[in-house]
Amino acid sequence: MLGIFLDTETNGLNPQKHKIIEIAFQIMNLTTGTYKDSFESVIGISLEDWQKSDLKSLEVNGFNWQMVRQGLPSQLVAQQIQDCFAKNQITRGKAVFICQNPSFDRAFFSYLIDPELQEALLFPYHWLDLASMYWVEAIRQAKMGLKLFPWETGCSKDAIAKAYSLRGEQHPHRAMNGVLHLLLCYKSIVGFPKYIV
Repeated sequence: MLGIFLDTETNGLNPQKHKIIEIAFQIMNLTTGTYKDSFESVIGISLEDWQKSDLKSLEVNGFNWQMVRQGLPSQLVAQQIQDCFAKNQITRGKAVFICQNPSFDRAFFSYLIDPELQEALLFPYHWLDLASMYWVEAIRQAKMGLKLFPWETGCSKDAIAKAYSLRGEQHPHRAMNGVLHLLLCYKSIVGFPKYIV
């Protein structure tokens, strides 16, 4: 089974109004922890869409108009992702998406690659979230008196990292930094069953 560890950056939180401006993912073998492939790209948007940006979101990711206007057209990025998935034989039943906040990332991903096309290409259906993985494991360990309950620590990626004595995500946020931090947290919470050091 393969995991597509994915993160996006956007110019706001509302997928009906805002746009995806960066995407990154790493494809990993979930049994061995072996790296398979990766992808990252800044995505260009129109000046009109940029002017709808939420300033707090831009504070978090550090993007400015100069950076975004040099991004690749969304259609090209979408095709590159499809090519990467085809090359790595990413298909339903053989891979899953793993994100910190899949309801957010999936909504913006679906503006990049239409859900009907995702269905036709048999893209993975399951979008798993790190916070739920942490929630279950934290409760299990709290019952044994080993850790705090998840509502005591919080479930943001940085809060999860802190609970495992890991570093926080780099600032400003960038999609690939988010992916690498996601992988770091996943490895500590879930792990790869046959990972060889």
